[in-house]
Amino acid sequence: MKKSLVLIFFIALFLNCKDDKGNSRILPNLPNKDQGEFILNHAEGFSIQDYSSHKILTINKPWPEAKKNYKYLIASKNELAQMTFAKEAYDGIITDSIKKIVVTSTTHIPALELLGVEHTLVGFPGTDYISSEKTRQRIDDGLVRELGKNEGLNTEVLLELQPDVVIGFGVDGVNTSFEIIKKAGIPVIYNGDWVESSPLAKAEWIKFFGVLFNKEKEADSIFNKIEKDYFEAKKLAADAKEQPTILSGAMHKEVWYLPSGSSPEAQFLKDAYVNYLWSDTSGNGSLALSFEAVLEKAQQADIWLSPSYYTSYQQLEEASNLYTNFEAFKNKAIYTFSTTTGTKGGVLYYELGTSRPDLVLKDLIKISHPELLENYKPHFFKPLQ
Repeated sequence: MKKSLVLIFFIALFLNCKDDKGNSRILPNLPNKDQGEFILNHAEGFSIQDYSSHKILTINKPWPEAKKNYKYLIASKNELAQMTFAKEAYDGIITDSIKKIVVTSTTHIPALELLGVEHTLVGFPGTDYISSEKTRQRIDDGLVRELGKNEGLNTEVLLELQPDVVIGFGVDGVNTSFEIIKKAGIPVIYNGDWVESSPLAKAEWIKFFGVLFNKEKEADSIFNKIEKDYFEAKKLAADAKEQPTILSGAMHKEVWYLPSGSSPEAQFLKDAYVNYLWSDTSGNGSLALSFEAVLEKAQQADIWLSPSYYTSYQQLEEASNLYTNFEAFKNKAIYTFSTTTGTKGGVLYYELGTSRPDLVLKDLIKISHPELLENYKPHFFKPLQ
């Protein structure tokens, strides 16, 4: 009896499909068997289901305490016109032929450039933070509008631009500007690359942009090269004869902030084959310690990395002469990425470092094991002035 009912069901389905002249297509429940789930090797914050007629992008973790997933339907205009679906089931409907885009984090800029779609960028909040020469030229030419601040976007200008999509990010999901934009019919997608727990996971978000621009193969190829270079650098570092001890961070209002041992920053240090003195710690965000606790553990550290925004030994000493107690200060063994900036002062590390973890790792290897990369010139880290 059950077999008969199943047979009747499929016959009815076949007849209905024959009667359909292509004016209405109901979205399938399962991916096309030849495409299916998009492969991600490291990133956990998003997933992609690739169907024969469309794609579904799901943002799993747009910010640390997010309570829901965000789902977006992506298809060509022709496919969307033929589909029958419940719009309320999605947080946004997006065409795969994006002509104009607004992004809100400098970490999004390299992905656009690597995929060759930077010409679609029409607006950005805080354009002075962008370091890329290519995109800076577009800003100078008036092709990218200033949109204020991420927390309070100039929605009047943004709505005037009429982008096909806005790529936002949120710390807690509360952003009234995004709600105004969505009510105007412009989809907003939350990008959660910054929430990922490893450098390669963050970099893999280029595939997120690859899907939006229908450039999955290009994004996959670019990431595979970055991943390969990263692992080759990691393997090279493992040949080092010694592991220098590492201190990181600096004080802010008498509290010393430095990466936890489970952070992406600590992963870089582990892969660079150094002895990060707080590698055995864990937790979300940074560690907050007293000066005394840091001095006790790291006074003899060989190298001091990323001393906040300070760019010179003089600045460090003027901020607090307590810093002079560290051997790394005395030996001039402090390195920072704060001095590598664009023409308007934007820090390149904050823009390109997420997309190019292979370059960050090589910088750290050059600092810690200079004999392994004799001819390499660091992209981000430089000796403190």
